[in-house]
Amino acid sequence: MPKLRGEAFWRETLRSAHYVVAPMVDQSELAWRLLSRRHGAQLCYTPMLHAQVFLRDANYRRENLYGEACPEDRPLIVQFCANDPEVFVQAALLAQDYCDAIDLNLGCPQMIAKRGHYGAFLQEEWDLLQRMILLANEKLSVPITCKIRVFPDIDKTVKYAQMLEKAGCQLLTVHGRTKEQKGPLAGVASWEHIQAVRKAVNIPVFANGNIQCLSDVEECIRKTGVHGVMSAEGNLHNPALFEGRNPLVWEMAEEYLEIVRKYPCPLSYVRAHLFKLWHHTLQVYQQLREELAKVKTLEGIVDVNRELKLRCQEEIANQKEGEKPKEGLPFFHWICQPYIRPGPKERCRENGDCGTEKGVRGKRALEEEEDGNSELLSKNKQKKKLRNPNKSFDPSLKPKYAKCDQCGNPKGNKCVFNMCRGCCKKRAFKETADCPGHGLLFKTKYEKTLSWQHSQRGIQTPEISQRGDAEVRETAVLKEAGDS
Repeated sequence: MPKLRGEAFWRETLRSAHYVVAPMVDQSELAWRLLSRRHGAQLCYTPMLHAQVFLRDANYRRENLYGEACPEDRPLIVQFCANDPEVFVQAALLAQDYCDAIDLNLGCPQMIAKRGHYGAFLQEEWDLLQRMILLANEKLSVPITCKIRVFPDIDKTVKYAQMLEKAGCQLLTVHGRTKEQKGPLAGVASWEHIQAVRKAVNIPVFANGNIQCLSDVEECIRKTGVHGVMSAEGNLHNPALFEGRNPLVWEMAEEYLEIVRKYPCPLSYVRAHLFKLWHHTLQVYQQLREELAKVKTLEGIVDVNRELKLRCQEEIANQKEGEKPKEGLPFFHWICQPYIRPGPKERCRENGDCGTEKGVRGKRALEEEEDGNSELLSKNKQKKKLRNPNKSFDPSLKPKYAKCDQCGNPKGNKCVFNMCRGCCKKRAFKETADCPGHGLLFKTKYEKTLSWQHSQRGIQTPEISQRGDAEVRETAVLKEAGDS
């Protein structure tokens, strides 16, 4: 069957999906996708997967995609971050039988993406992106899609989208913020940019940004003309967003925890989801917030969730007639509702630091404080300090790792080629060499196999022996590659 493209792909494969759950690192796992689908989501993405790790690590593939089959979890798009056409396509080939499309992440604005040279930090490298998408479009049996962020200039954003379409992208998701708009600097997403892209390309377009409730979805489709709308933060705080409902938090939390029992995931994912769902309530019950942060088992998380439910039910029972939500919330804190991320000024006022040097310093500067003063550390590092009082965050004390000659990742300390394991394996395979530091024994196994074959054959003519040696070498190398 020929690969569907463009509008036909959106209509038939994606079933004309309008309501889309975004790819979210460690947050759009199977259990959360199933919860979202039960409450109106029509299309989901996997968390962003690292193509190079996916290619070399069987455990990573199993944990993120090859787990228990779930027919409910379709249509599904697998998202990869990558900066090498061959690596991207090889990883996608391993994933294509488990999804309906492969998405290339060109929108991640985080520091880890800058260090790894992927996501939104590839948006100026048009030649590289063209090669990646052209190759994927040629080799894959499923369509290739892209998720991008915009440039400040609308015309450049439109040309960027048209370039991706020409290269073979069959669906484009446009996050209406630049890569600099993140965290407290996120601001409002530009639907004007999204509308311009939608008018300029002939492939389906999804919009991302400013989605907190169902009315936002409807308004976005009306104003931009997009085929569908993607939600991330809004979905995390209210998984029933696409139903147009604001359910009780414990209803969603209990349903999610039941799904987790059937489709387990790391405890850190579960904890993070409950922090989002119970966000407003945990501002009221700080002690339970600490308990949720420290609990080590799923049953422990269930117990904290139950206690939060009981506290809220007590509040409801003691509620006075006509009482209104506090802290300027649209609903009482036990109801699923959006969380509006404070901007720099609001965050400054919350911390009581306005007008001071400390008040305007960035998060990265605070995290890089070299002394142990807990007042200058991020909340995450303060927690680590509580668990290990001797821990130091002084950058000068961190171990310096030598880099791989090939890719820049940390190299193996005892590698004979001065490479990381992945690059070392490729070179050792190509040259039939050994690397004891990485436990790669291509040459040794080849010689042992050759010796055994010679002992079995006895005396042979040189021509036959030479041909046999070639066959033995190929067998030994393939066996070593499989063992590794």
